Amino acid sequence: MTSQADEQFAQVVHKMDPRSKLLRAWELKGGVSAQVTALEIERPDGQIQKLLVRRHGALDLQHNPHIAADEIKLLRLVHSAGLAVPTPQYLDESCEIFPTPYIVIEYIEGGTEFAPADLADYLLQLATHLARIHQIACSRFDLSFLPQQEHRCTKKLRERPAQLDESLDEGRIRDALEAAWPVPQRNNPVLLHGDYWPGNILWSNGQLAAIIDWEDAATGDPLADLGNTRLEILWAFGSDAMQRFTQHYQSLTSMDFANLSYWDLCAALRPIANMSQWGLDDASEQRIREQHCWFTAQAFETLSV
Repeated sequence: MTSQADEQFAQVVHKMDPRSKLLRAWELKGGVSAQVTALEIERPDGQIQKLLVRRHGALDLQHNPHIAADEIKLLRLVHSAGLAVPTPQYLDESCEIFPTPYIVIEYIEGGTEFAPADLADYLLQLATHLARIHQIACSRFDLSFLPQQEHRCTKKLRERPAQLDESLDEGRIRDALEAAWPVPQRNNPVLLHGDYWPGNILWSNGQLAAIIDWEDAATGDPLADLGNTRLEILWAFGSDAMQRFTQHYQSLTSMDFANLSYWDLCAALRPIANMSQWGLDDASEQRIREQHCWFTAQAFETLSV
């Protein structure tokens, strides 16, 4: 990093605790929604600690100018509820150091895992932690600062593009959802992660260490999260893994799953416009398109029963 950047992050550390000092700072690659920088600092007692500084991107700030405050508020809530999340440390909305607000959170030792040694246990842990997220009900926690997932879906359905991607059955998906929308909510509204997939899960020694990237969190029917995760697991590990994950989740909750197919269709609609922009090679894109078509077909098959 440049000396100017080092000076900025030294100021971050000083604002958090004037007695601590920055040892080093390095940018973490791979994030698309936020700029993430790791810090190694020395505390007054000599303890070495690692932290992360998250600065949200322009698109997220456009949608929600208070996203930094909302995210750290949510992290404090879910951390106090015992979920596996980084400990929130600090919020700075002053824009004195950077042109946008930032948050500081705990650095979790671990990494994403797309080739687990024990896939069965991996899927069970994923399902268990998603079920724990959905135990945070709107009736017991103040989640009014979060958007409602149903409203997000309504907006997407209203924004029908002039050119539909019929190779992915976009027209049929939209027609089915528009005819049924809003889907009757059979489950009480709960906290939704909003983007619960293997890329947002950190693992250490075969154990789920942390659930990260909560900027898409919302409230609503837990089946909205389930549908998204089912599609992501299908892409990552195949249809058998998707079914096993779903069975684990069903065994851990008392949700009503009657409308899962509609939420599967919402999940299928979500990536259609952006899939060609993911930078995949031709073979990989063809594979995920074929799996997407299979996912959509199984949802329609269930709806017709």
